[in-house]
Amino acid sequence: MGELVEVHSSPATRRPGLETLVIAGPPLQLNCPSMTPSPLLDSVPQTPKSPFVTRLMTPVASPMKKAIVSMQGYLEEVGHFTKLDPQETWLPITESRNGNAYYSAFHTLSSGIGFQALVLPLAFTTLGWVWGIICLSLAFIWQLYTLWLLVQLHESESGKRYSRYLRLSMAAFGEKLGKLLALFPIMYLSGGTCVTLIMIGGGTMKIFFQIVCGNTCSLKPLSVVEWYVVFTCLAIILAQLPNLNSIAGVSLVGAITAISYCSLIWIVSIIHGTPEGVSYDPPEAKSEMARLFNIFNSLGIITFAFRGHNLVLEIQGTIPSSGKHPSRLPMWRGVKFAYLIVATCLFPLAIGGYWVYGNLMAENGEMLSALYKYHKRDTSKLLLGLASLLVVINSLTSFQIYAMPVFDNLEFRYTSKWKRPCPQWLRTGIRVFFGSLAFFISVALPFLPSLAGLIGGIALPITLAYPCLMWVIIKKPQKFSLNWCLNCLLGVLGMVLSVLVTTGAIWGIVTKGIKIHFFKPQ
Repeated sequence: MGELVEVHSSPATRRPGLETLVIAGPPLQLNCPSMTPSPLLDSVPQTPKSPFVTRLMTPVASPMKKAIVSMQGYLEEVGHFTKLDPQETWLPITESRNGNAYYSAFHTLSSGIGFQALVLPLAFTTLGWVWGIICLSLAFIWQLYTLWLLVQLHESESGKRYSRYLRLSMAAFGEKLGKLLALFPIMYLSGGTCVTLIMIGGGTMKIFFQIVCGNTCSLKPLSVVEWYVVFTCLAIILAQLPNLNSIAGVSLVGAITAISYCSLIWIVSIIHGTPEGVSYDPPEAKSEMARLFNIFNSLGIITFAFRGHNLVLEIQGTIPSSGKHPSRLPMWRGVKFAYLIVATCLFPLAIGGYWVYGNLMAENGEMLSALYKYHKRDTSKLLLGLASLLVVINSLTSFQIYAMPVFDNLEFRYTSKWKRPCPQWLRTGIRVFFGSLAFFISVALPFLPSLAGLIGGIALPITLAYPCLMWVIIKKPQKFSLNWCLNCLLGVLGMVLSVLVTTGAIWGIVTKGIKIHFFKPQ
């Protein structure tokens, strides 16, 4: 990155009619916001009053003055002298900076809504109607506010752009502490989500094949591991798109499929009505402590539904920025549109899913499984197959945007050491390696989704706490002002909630247990 370049004029030696232009400071990376207009006009040589000198200077002064005036117009548009950091142009996230509000909306939707939304009705089984809706609404407002903070923090007052969450964390908390606090949650949310997507996408492929082929099919069905291989190969092929901007169309497809299957599942479920034995009474707990930890676990499910904050800065990093048109404006327009759509998907899914299945959600875990179990016979194969296909396509597209920070980090290691961009063969090898590693983990640790509550609690500060604390540290609002108090309160509350959710997940694992089976995906 770089620091701001200042352009100013200062007298060199006090001779009449002579001024020197001084350029000081190291260059800044391209597309940084404007801080002050260029003062170049202040240093334009004054035309002497003598007619002789005027005639003598005109052939030189006129072209020079036109050039300086033209340069001032450029500087007012771009903001100030900038110089591109070569490493930024070599990395997948910042390789292309021609994004816009539409691209930001596509990426935000693709990363902000997905399979985790199907688990929301499960949280209502413990919280009930009133508290479930209240907690879901508060979590939505809270995470939308912290998302706004991240959009504002992307560009610092010095002109530096933080196009990666880890870099912003290091700038706020210090290099060592910032890495310690943010590195594991960010890598889990990226790599762990890709592993989970292989499990969900491969498993749903198997269900889709069974629905389409039926019992009379003569083809030999593939095993779960073989479906994982099919999904991983498709994901690796799609991952060869070079940078984050190049997958905007992929994210659009992912957003459309996510909206479609979320809407389709809750609408079909409501049309068919509640199955027999539905109850809305909270499940009995062995003790008050167990009931309390069940509540914490439900809060963790709600907060985990609003994922994607670890990608906000990366998405904004693909948008060009200038003094008159800072990147935060199109980014926020795209985010507002995206989260309006997210709200229209998540709230009906959570409320409608709980109304249809009630406490039966505890036996199934998520909405798609409940739909297959209770409405498989009275729902057409076309709708069931369409829902499965949409889930598979969405898993493939979501894999791309969540894998991009991992690709960027691996290429960053190479470019930092060798001071040159990754050759195409190495970039392809990195993506094949990551896809193969994610596949291996999905086969070796098939119980990993059972730990989602635990690791989700650890990653929760990325969404709810860190943005508030980073705002206080970087922006330095006046102590005890409303801004300072609000962000400190939310930051501390987010950290406390993270501890409680993690504790609740550990309690659930200890009391209920999990089936640990290596290399035996089901």
